[in-house]
Amino acid sequence: MTAQSDHAGVWIPPPFWYALAVLGGVLLDRRWPLTILGGRAITFAGVVFVLGWMALAFVSISRFRRSKTSIVPIRPAEALVLSGPYRYTRNPMYVSLALLTIGCGLLLATWWPIVLLVPTLVIVQRFVILPEERYLRRRFGTAYEAYARRVRRWL
Repeated sequence: MTAQSDHAGVWIPPPFWYALAVLGGVLLDRRWPLTILGGRAITFAGVVFVLGWMALAFVSISRFRRSKTSIVPIRPAEALVLSGPYRYTRNPMYVSLALLTIGCGLLLATWWPIVLLVPTLVIVQRFVILPEERYLRRRFGTAYEAYARRVRRWL
């Protein structure tokens, strides 16, 4: 296997799918409003979700940097990251993007991004996570298998 082919084969950056849910939600809301009522409480909740995204994404990315491996799924994985939030979920970056999507829906006061998060998670699972898992099994073998048995895919 060449260095160029040693990756998960995920060609569309995962944040694209979550951004599409938010953008699609905004566009759908213009035509068929699904307004979230609640004023300041909803805005506060939205801020909490965005702050949760920031914290989880920052810690997750910093773990990859410490391990000297790339977060880009078309680059080879140099290490298996098992610490920090990776002790609780195998996909904290994708969980963080889900938090951001929910936060955006709340801050925009529309249910659409939150509704579209469901198919987004199905797409991410099928076209991002499963190929990444196959790659990590091939790349790290029994170490990844043991990790996958110990830690949940999502939460």
